[in-house]
Parts: sequence; structure tokens; C-alpha cells
Amino acid sequence: MTDNNKSLSVPISDSIDAFIRKVGHGIAWVYVLLVLVIITQVILRKGFSSGLIVLEELQWHLYAMGVMFGISYAQVNNAHIRVDLFYGGFRQRTKYIIEIIGIILLVLPFIYVIFSHSLDFVADSWRINESSSSPSGLPWRWAIKSVIPVSFGLLGLAVISRLIRDFVLLVRGEH
Repeated sequence: MTDNNKSLSVPISDSIDAFIRKVGHGIAWVYVLLVLVIITQVILRKGFSSGLIVLEELQWHLYAMGVMFGISYAQVNNAHIRVDLFYGGFRQRTKYIIEIIGIILLVLPFIYVIFSHSLDFVADSWRINESSSSPSGLPWRWAIKSVIPVSFGLLGLAVISRLIRDFVLLVRGEH
């Protein structure tokens, strides 16, 4: 919801957004784990001249999870990047129209392409029980690849929520 619309309720969008925020708050804990893994790896490398490949790989897995799920969280909190040079000066009705057109013509097709192409990518990884190419790396590479369709599905849900909200508010004429 944009700052201007916090008091404007669209029940279905509010429910979807609450779900996505709850998922986002849960996933945010991977950053705590990520920091602990990084600290452990630094201590091992600098203090004992011995880092672990499994910790290196765990770092990028945790970071990837945080970023991939964080995108949908940013969407429902309107914290994504936007060029506000012109947008900030538009009337609220114009903003709703721009958001609706952008979602339908740009965002939803992008999400569809990534989601649909990731399914085969993940299925192949599951099929061969893909793991790290490093002997001491993490097993189950398919697990981190599975984050792609799940997180893009959640992003799709967030964008649909935004589309519904903007459409309802446009029709209502609320600012």
C-alpha cells in the first residue's frame, strides 16, 4: 500500500499483503543466520587459516533466499525502486493508471517468463539430485534452485494484490 493509501482498505489485497509480510518476516531470519555464518567463516579464515567451502556456499544460499523472498516483501510495502522524477508530481488517479498499465504490460509478463522457465530448471535439478560440484560443498543444490519459482510465485501474488488494490481504488476514485 502506498503511504497515501494506508487508510484505504481493500480486504482481499490486505489479506494477501498480510500473508506476504508474514512470510517476509519469517524469511528475514535467514539474514541473522547469514551474519553468523559469515562471522564463523571469517574467524576460521583469519584466526585458523582454514575456511570451509560448505560455509561459503551456505552464505550465497542464504543471501539468495533473503533477496528472492525480499522482492515480494518490498512490493507489498511499496519499497521497490521507482523513478520518481515525474511520478511524484502526478495526481493519484494518474499514478493508479500507470501502476496498472506497468503491472499488466511489464511486471506480470516478466514474472510469468521467469516462473515458467524456472520450473524445468528446478525439475532437472531435482531429477538428478543436483549438489555442489565441490566434494565438501552443500548437497541438495535443487533446494536453493527451488526458491526461484516459489519466490516468483509469491512476487506474482504480491503484484496481483497491488493490481487489485490500484484497480479498486481507481474505480472508487479514492485518493
